[in-house]
Amino acid sequence: MPVEFQATDQLKDYYRNWISVYKEGAIRDVTLAKYWMSLSWIEKLAPDLELCDVTRVVYQQIINEYAKEHERQTTMDFHHQLKGAILDAVDEGLIPVDPTRKVIIKGKAPSGKKTKYLNQFELHTLLKNLKLGEKVNWDWFILLVAKTGMRFSEALAITPGDFDFAHQTLSVSKTWNYKDGGGFAPTKNKSSVRKIQIDWQLVMQFAMLVKNYPVDTPIFVTKERVYNSTVNDILERYCRKLEIPVISVHGLRHTHASILLYAGVSIASVARRLGHASMTTTQKTYLHVIQELENQDVDLVMRSLANLT
Repeated sequence: MPVEFQATDQLKDYYRNWISVYKEGAIRDVTLAKYWMSLSWIEKLAPDLELCDVTRVVYQQIINEYAKEHERQTTMDFHHQLKGAILDAVDEGLIPVDPTRKVIIKGKAPSGKKTKYLNQFELHTLLKNLKLGEKVNWDWFILLVAKTGMRFSEALAITPGDFDFAHQTLSVSKTWNYKDGGGFAPTKNKSSVRKIQIDWQLVMQFAMLVKNYPVDTPIFVTKERVYNSTVNDILERYCRKLEIPVISVHGLRHTHASILLYAGVSIASVARRLGHASMTTTQKTYLHVIQELENQDVDLVMRSLANLT
């Protein structure tokens, strides 16, 4: 029997049921976990709040309390997750008016962590020192991520059949669920399903490397459990040995995008290559690079105008 809610029911109970009905089975497990985390915060911040008492002021107070312990972007994510359920409650007549309207998003100051990435010379130094033998190892994985900008889970899921060597492309259509025991899983979003153009050198290298591998078997998954810490440790040892900034595997993705932006590749093209849902994500993530390029553009404009006299 479906659960029927009343305006006098508690917000936490409505939200729990809403997640079960609308989100379970419809989104990735990692995203679903964020909704359950939001529920735990509602249980903490408003344990006895009834739906009919969720006014604009009350909603703003919940957001404010959450913001005391989180950065603004995290608070924004919490608001969006809760807002979806609230608006459905409004549609059902359980809440008379939209209490999320004109909400003010606050939050703690960002930690100031700068996105870690390598410059072109540092990346060249790293790739030149990788031990790329005849058999697959994590050094090959590092090379592939550095040259494609794939996410860790996407690169783990790559099979020989995903390569189109004739057209120099690599298809990303799935991920590897390394956090929950393995197995193929959907991509992060629809935009993450894409074809990545690869250079001829990578084509030649991987054509030889995977020629005897099963077409539909992940190239890099050789054990039941795979941990990103394994690759991060290898990468860290290389970085320290070569005296370049220490980055993670995800830092290779940032490195890939940053080098393309510095090379003059458009934000739209970089967004498609990375599998971002929108260019806004790319702009936010690489704001520091974009601002630096804009400063260079200003200098170029001024020099160009000065030459007109």
